[in-house]
Amino acid sequence: MLRPSRLRALPILHRSFSSSSSLYKHVSHIGAKPIQFPPSVTFSPSDTSLGITGPLGTTSVPLRPFVKVDFPEQNTMTVQVEDAEIKVQRQMWGTTRTLISNAITGMTEGFTVPLYLVGVGYRVAMEEDPRGTNDGGSGQRFHMKLGFSHSVYVPVPPYIKAEVPHATKIVLSCTDKHLLGLFAAKVRSYRVPEPYKGKGIFVGDEKIRIKSVKKK
Repeated sequence: MLRPSRLRALPILHRSFSSSSSLYKHVSHIGAKPIQFPPSVTFSPSDTSLGITGPLGTTSVPLRPFVKVDFPEQNTMTVQVEDAEIKVQRQMWGTTRTLISNAITGMTEGFTVPLYLVGVGYRVAMEEDPRGTNDGGSGQRFHMKLGFSHSVYVPVPPYIKAEVPHATKIVLSCTDKHLLGLFAAKVRSYRVPEPYKGKGIFVGDEKIRIKSVKKK
């Protein structure tokens, strides 16, 4: 046991608690960024949605009651929420801002994604769909050979613009990024890239890590 004379004065540690939570508000770094848009885009806001019209068409983005859009400067839009301390509002802040930005890009430039068929004998061709537009299609379909004993036919939706520059490449275009991604994933699902030989349908600059076969 230490004698009182040998005890050194130890610093007293205090835990810091702050009651001023307003000084450290949560901010969405994505939602707080202003959106720049060209003069060819017009908006028609309402209580539940934001209509966006551009050279390529018209679309709308749903808005929650606590989300507000403002135009502080010419060709500039900002997205705000009532209370960023509420988790749901903070989450929808960045999500809504991204949806509006994607909609503006889709109505002005559109989105494009390439698909590559990698594998021996893998081929694709664009042909007329015998069913036409009866099932809500565009009247065209992909005729793909993917190493199966049968051919694979994929109808092209009317909202997708498809091109086949050569036998192993598909180029998809659409004004809606979400719908474009869903259809690209559907085409990819017919031959998902496998990690041993690297064969399959690759979307964009997708890469996979090749695994080595275990030898007994």
